[in-house]
Amino acid sequence: MKLTLAEPKYLKDSVSIISELVNEARFKITKNAIELVAMDPANVAMVIFKLLSSTFVEYDVTEDMELAINLSNLKQVLRRAKPNDMLSLEIKENKLKIILEGTTKRTFSLPIIELEEREQRIPELSFPVTITATSSFLNDSIEDVDIIGESVSFIVEGKKFSITAESDLSEANISIPESEEVKIINDAGDKVKAKYSIEYLKKMMNAGKLVPNVKINFNKDYPLKLEYKIVDKIMISFILAPRVEGE
Repeated sequence: MKLTLAEPKYLKDSVSIISELVNEARFKITKNAIELVAMDPANVAMVIFKLLSSTFVEYDVTEDMELAINLSNLKQVLRRAKPNDMLSLEIKENKLKIILEGTTKRTFSLPIIELEEREQRIPELSFPVTITATSSFLNDSIEDVDIIGESVSFIVEGKKFSITAESDLSEANISIPESEEVKIINDAGDKVKAKYSIEYLKKMMNAGKLVPNVKINFNKDYPLKLEYKIVDKIMISFILAPRVEGE
């Protein structure tokens, strides 16, 4: 196996984002993509990641394989990649070899670990609400309500989307009509409201560094799905359990 990226940010930033939720992870390397499905230790959030072979300048995989790695260690190495470096991955002697080539050639080896946890399955979810927006729009909105509360409510009524948060004495409300920047599909027919953890959302929204747009799916008191996708390159999505009233 040898994989080479001319734009290391796609792996570097993805691993940094995923490592905020998961300490150790199992990557599946197929002839079409590097894939990952992982759950955070609290079983509150799932991350689904796919880096397609078409993103790589060299993608030599003769058979499907799995590779478990400590993400904190991998993040530290990838952090050393400069924007113009060529980043290569190889497996040698049960270690992941990472080569960064720019003005110098730097080689790192990380141990491949044993992971006993079972393979995670992506749940089948159906959503009546789909909101497509710029990543910066979602980031700004969550940062606004973060100053008020620890959880945020997403509310859709007709073609109006609201993001709200409240504490004992304070409240923040962002009202968002449909526009060029925000597209709203609401097949529910009535008001849809769900509450989610801001702490988790802030970790997930970092995917906006890589992908300019986000698709937001939710339902009443139902998991949230955020999807960041660039066709033929990368997909990183998150599923977040709702906060139930009274928590």
